Amino acid sequence: MKKLIPTLLVTALFYWVSSCEKDDICVDGDTPLLVLGFFDVNDTAEAKAVPSIRIINMDIDSVLTNSTFGDRSNSPDSLQVPLRSNAVTTMYQIISGSDDDDETDEEIGNIDTLTISYELEEAFISRACGFVTNYNNISVTLTEGTENWIQDIKVVQPNVENTDNIHVKIFH
Repeated sequence: MKKLIPTLLVTALFYWVSSCEKDDICVDGDTPLLVLGFFDVNDTAEAKAVPSIRIINMDIDSVLTNSTFGDRSNSPDSLQVPLRSNAVTTMYQIISGSDDDDETDEEIGNIDTLTISYELEEAFISRACGFVTNYNNISVTLTEGTENWIQDIKVVQPNVENTDNIHVKIFH
């Protein structure tokens, strides 16, 4: 009997400890963002900031903007922007030299429109994180205009699975 009680206690303790699970905390479960890098058209290896840039995410079904990314006061040489996970295209207006007209309060600056097309792929990360959306075979087209400030576009990483590297180079 003296040996039975310690054995039962050790067995009960073993079952209690082994039934514990890890906390369900998601550390790396975010859908990746598209990274746009801005480069000099004359020296394609040289990063080149865009003065007073503003990026507007346009809803495909309407001309009205639904959200704005970035800040006019910054002059970044790269930006991270989200892609829509419920459609296979996303449109952005990228505005160089962005400002508001004092009289009409309308956006002024050189506006170029990009259409980004892609295939959607869901990837299971873990029970805590669930699924994320990855974007494969991205392609970018520029709406041609008379005064495009964007001179060329090159997709350097066609699959968006993380935000570690530049996916699209924009030359200006």
